[in-house]
Amino acid sequence: MRLLLAEDDDMIGRHLEAGLRDAGFSVDRATDGVAADLALQQQEYGLVLLDLGLPRADGLTVLRQLRQRGSATPVLILTARDAVSDRIAGLDAGADDYLVKPFDFDELLARIRAVQRRHAGRASPLFEHGALRLDLASHQVWLGEREVPLSAREYALLFELLQKPGTPLSRARLENRLYGWDEEVASNAVEVHIHALRRKLGAAWILNLRGVGYYVPKQPPEAA
Repeated sequence: MRLLLAEDDDMIGRHLEAGLRDAGFSVDRATDGVAADLALQQQEYGLVLLDLGLPRADGLTVLRQLRQRGSATPVLILTARDAVSDRIAGLDAGADDYLVKPFDFDELLARIRAVQRRHAGRASPLFEHGALRLDLASHQVWLGEREVPLSAREYALLFELLQKPGTPLSRARLENRLYGWDEEVASNAVEVHIHALRRKLGAAWILNLRGVGYYVPKQPPEAA
């Protein structure tokens, strides 16, 4: 999943970027509110991690502008502002969650997973499609009773395809969701990961609609 991190403190920002990438996320970072708002107008993100004390435009302004455009992009506020009134203002402005600094990084990851589940309409930490199961906490994948080892990028690609089974996603859209601003993307990167997923899961799990894109079938195949 591709995230936008809106954080102006360089030390905190670099620490969060590194940790999130190690956890399998692609991360774009904006260091002020104007840049964050511009990024949100130009790019589709799976989640926004939003500091409130941003220069040029504060986090609440960014959040309100996002919601005024009709965007349902999940937003998790990360801030040192711990007053109850600040929490109420953030949640009422449209934030999905509110986490006060300093926080434990594992708690941040758990809250990201919780927001993901709520937006997907799921209560369980297990994401299931037929015999295929993804554990959002551990990033483990099973096909039937068999655990399937996937790289971080393969897992991210499979997760994107499973959001809407039966709906093809173009190579460009998949690249857009999987890679951040500063990541080099080989011309055949998506095809390489698709090939690896088909080899590990079976070709019937990842289909291609020529000229349109790749998709997981709405009716899941039987586990091999």
